[in-house]
This record gives sequence, structure tokens and C-alpha cells, in this order.
Amino acid sequence: MQPKIGLALGGGGARGLAHIGVLRVFEREHIPIFQITGTSIGSLIGGLYASYKSADRVEAYIKGLVADPIFNELEMKVFDSAAGSGVIHQLDQYINSIKMYYSLLKTLKTKSIYNKKLVKQLFKTYPDQNIENLPIPFVAIATDLLSGREIVITEGSLKLAVMASSAIPGIFPPVKIEDLLLIDGAATDSIPVQIVKGRGAKYVVAVDVSHCVEEAGELETGLQIINRAEDIVTYHLTQERLAGADLVIKPKVRHYTWAAVKHMDELIKSGETAAEQSLPQLKHILEHKQRSK
Repeated sequence: MQPKIGLALGGGGARGLAHIGVLRVFEREHIPIFQITGTSIGSLIGGLYASYKSADRVEAYIKGLVADPIFNELEMKVFDSAAGSGVIHQLDQYINSIKMYYSLLKTLKTKSIYNKKLVKQLFKTYPDQNIENLPIPFVAIATDLLSGREIVITEGSLKLAVMASSAIPGIFPPVKIEDLLLIDGAATDSIPVQIVKGRGAKYVVAVDVSHCVEEAGELETGLQIINRAEDIVTYHLTQERLAGADLVIKPKVRHYTWAAVKHMDELIKSGETAAEQSLPQLKHILEHKQRSK
């Protein structure tokens, strides 16, 4: 009997591209995946893999998405404060800061920086299957704005579920499904370990791509302080969730921002490296638990 390994893929924006690298190693090593549960970017990548069963196809899809002119309209670099030096870099950062604050001002009158039409165009080629018909069992985690509850989406449109799970508050608009108004699942469950356990997985492997909290960065504005406080809350929530995992894979991506899409290749490679380093521990866990039956 094959071991029932469930993957809990956490949220973290662009850092979650590391999930692709982790999935590639599992695929290459013929490690069977019993189910995938994803939050935010974890649901976007997990849903693709549950549909394609190929890390290469997932990567090709993401690269195609980033190359799409529609994606360029997001101007993700505005939200990516990657380190650099020199006058040109400082000027670029200054201009990006102005653009970012202007974008955020839009949310005083609208529900999000980007509108529903743009998001719909972004997801136009995302697999539009029913979750219950996917080759690999899959679940997406979202948060209901109205009740404040964590919502576990187990059926219906995969595309709609992923759009809801990855709807970053203020950045992307909430997604309405029946009587629910859904946003990013990370608001209630940054890494869904317990959901994976509850759905029958014998062994839970969590992939943590949360942001680094050891380095505070600049704290000169109210917005920077709000973002810092959110990082701290998410970090502590994530640590609590991770306590139930049999193995936690932590790609070295914590210093990247949620918008660091331009570092895609590095992020994916970090996932591969972390998964490869975790293989001996994973095999030991599986062998030990099989013997202890």
C-alpha cells in the first residue's frame, strides 16, 4: 500500500513559486501525492499540479502568464522592494514608492487596486475543471469576509476556488461564491496542515514560504508599520499551524517580497534544493511509520 502523503502548500505571494520546485522533486523521486491542500499562491500552484500532474507544465503555465501583456499591467515591481544600491536604483525605488502609494489610495474608493475585469483576464487560461474531478484530490482554502470563517473549498470550479483563495485583500477583489464573499485563505490559515490531516492523509508534508520576521526593514511610515505587524501575525499563525506536520520543507525564499516575480527561476530552484535536502528525512519518516504499524 502506498503511503498517504498530503501536501500543505502555504501562502506567500511570489515566494510560493518555490512550490513548483518542491513538486518537481516529488515527481522525479516518484513520491506519491495522496492529496494537495493550498492557501493563496499554494492553491494556485497546487491546483495547477492537481490538474496537470507535471511540474514542468505548471512552470510553463506560470512563465506564460508572466509573459502575458495583461500581467504587465499589474506592475508588480512597484510592490517589490528588493535590495539594491546606486543612484539609479534609488531613483527607481522612489518612483515605485510613489506609484505604490498612488495605487493604495485607489482602495479608499474601490474594493481593490485591480478590478474584476483584469483578474478575469489573468485567469483566462487557468484550468476550468471541477475540483472533484481532478486527477489528484485537491482543496483550496479561502476566508469569508462576512462571517470571518475559514472556508474549505472541496468542489465546484477550480478556477473560481483559486481566484478566491488568492484574492489578496486590497490588491485583488473579493470573489463571491453562493452566499460567501471570499478573500485570501492566508487570512485564516496561512498553511493548511490540519485540513490535510482531516482529509485522510497519513503523513503531512508542509511547505513554508512565509516572510522573514527577523529583519524588520524600514519602519518610517504607518503603512510600513502595518505591513510589519501583518508579517508578525502571519509568522506566529504559521508556526502554530506547522506544529502538526510530519515534515516541514522551508525553501530559502524568506528574504524575497510577495511581489518578487522577476526572481522566478531562483525561487523555483530554492524549492528544488529544499526538497532535495529533505528527502532523507522524508524517507526516514515513512520507513519509521511503516514499521510502527
